Amino acid sequence: FVEKPAVDKAPSDFAIIGRYLLTPEIFDILEHQKPGCGGEIQLTDAIDTLNQTQRVFAHVFRGQRFDVGNKEGYLETSIQYGLRHPETHDALKKYIINLVHELEKK
Repeated sequence: FVEKPAVDKAPSDFAIIGRYLLTPEIFDILEHQKPGCGGEIQLTDAIDTLNQTQRVFAHVFRGQRFDVGNKEGYLETSIQYGLRHPETHDALKKYIINLVHELEKK
């Protein structure tokens, strides 16, 4: 587990998407965890420490992942969700098509 490694130093091409089921031991580890990336106590560092005393499992997620940690990603996620949802698909698609036509005029 590595928090935000540089691309050339990443140990794999996997990403942690931030969904965890953790045992209570993580709290004691976090209490004593030294600051890591960005000078902050990182949960990923604590999980790595936990992994030294008990098995930690991961699930490979197969699907589209969205980064909602920034404004653009949040908007993209909302649009994708809206286009996939049966109650909003038609109206949102029509809106986007009309918006594209308006933007092309400018």
